[in-house]
Amino acid sequence: MESTFVIVGGGIAGVSCAEGLSFLAPEESIILITASPLVKAVTNIVPLGKTLMHFDVEEKSAITLGETHKMLQVIHDTAVKIDTAKKLIETGSGKVISFKMLCLCTGAKPKLIAEKNDFVIGIRDTESVLQFSHKLRNAKRVIIVGNGGIATEIVHEIKGVEMIWVIKDKHISATFVDPGAAEFFLDKISSKSDISENSNKDRPTKRMRYVVSDSISFKNGAALGPDWHNNFDISGSLFTSTNVQVEYECEISKLLTCDEQKEFDSAKEWPIYAQLTNGKIIGCDLIISATGVIPNSDICGLENLERGEDSGLLVDWKLETSKKDVYAAGDVCTANWPKAKHWFQMRLWTQAHQMGRYVAKSMVSNLRSEEFLQDFCFELFTHVTKFFSYKVVLLGLYNGQTLGKNYEILLRITKDEEYVKIILQDGKMQGAVLIGETDLEEMCENLILNQLDLSIYGEDLLNPNIDIEDYFD
Repeated sequence: MESTFVIVGGGIAGVSCAEGLSFLAPEESIILITASPLVKAVTNIVPLGKTLMHFDVEEKSAITLGETHKMLQVIHDTAVKIDTAKKLIETGSGKVISFKMLCLCTGAKPKLIAEKNDFVIGIRDTESVLQFSHKLRNAKRVIIVGNGGIATEIVHEIKGVEMIWVIKDKHISATFVDPGAAEFFLDKISSKSDISENSNKDRPTKRMRYVVSDSISFKNGAALGPDWHNNFDISGSLFTSTNVQVEYECEISKLLTCDEQKEFDSAKEWPIYAQLTNGKIIGCDLIISATGVIPNSDICGLENLERGEDSGLLVDWKLETSKKDVYAAGDVCTANWPKAKHWFQMRLWTQAHQMGRYVAKSMVSNLRSEEFLQDFCFELFTHVTKFFSYKVVLLGLYNGQTLGKNYEILLRITKDEEYVKIILQDGKMQGAVLIGETDLEEMCENLILNQLDLSIYGEDLLNPNIDIEDYFD
């Protein structure tokens, strides 16, 4: 088979790239190789500012994606070998595909605390969520390891199970928020009860829900997007109210089987025990490992491509790897260009979407030998998500990243309603965390990009009685 463009990976980056190529070069042939029969597509994009956007992630059958775009052919297969010199790809079913340009969007896999252990589950794709929801049905107690987005959502969404949340930081959700915002969320955990859960049951969900047949089984599925938990029953059957115990500043040092543990705990037999670095030994039915991801860059033939410290494929500002005409986008790549002050790479579905669209432009410009400039989305870090039912907007250096200790923070907190944190350095806004319906995202985005001196406003910048946006219209 031959194609101008070949994309490996059916996640958000791969599908965004395929859609971008179909739009920019409708006359060119495109092949998308996906290991899963379902692909992730971004829909209902709502711009909230210049670079900030909210979108839904929809799971589509790979076939319908191919039907929508005339020159796009979707192949349900895996790439097992890539010859970058001869520009050939060999698939698991024996197909050989030649390409002019290749884009690797193979994503990342979960970093598991223990491989090949039936009681340890990593959650990254729809397949692992299904496996997780089946195993959770009879669970009485689970241990959750990790402090990022997926761990936070799991703690909020699991019902009727005793939970031990093991985190290496001093506060929850440290990947995204500071101790103050964590405290704001903690109220939500401690006040959880069946009454509040049931009253939220019929609340409208603004983002797409996933629908996956239990009979479909596949490995290496695309990463989860927002609201992944809505269509899965992640509740246990034995407890009526949820009990969350947080173990701070510790990690799991060792896993023990039931037999190894008998000398410590003869009264109760759990299938697996975790020994924590704080000395505690805790038994449970299941350990959920949500401790980050490792780029999926180990396809045969890619050994000579340059890699970053995190084993991601190094890419320049055009998202081209060290091999000509071989590009990478999304979680598999590592940004290797002089970055803008307010942007940094974080393996999120927001950046996968931005990179997928941008790499399509980069490849088409290369094919036509046209000049182009780097996309504006790499000027400012932006992310919109939801934690504990609150809208969360992260902008710029939202946790003071790279600023050292030389910055000040403005805070506005309304209990159970909103949490607003602004990072200022030399009187100029450098980042913001907006939790709840604050309506401040566009103003904050503009002020970070414009770098206006705000020192004359002082505390009034967050005074709820002053419509601060009027100053900057």
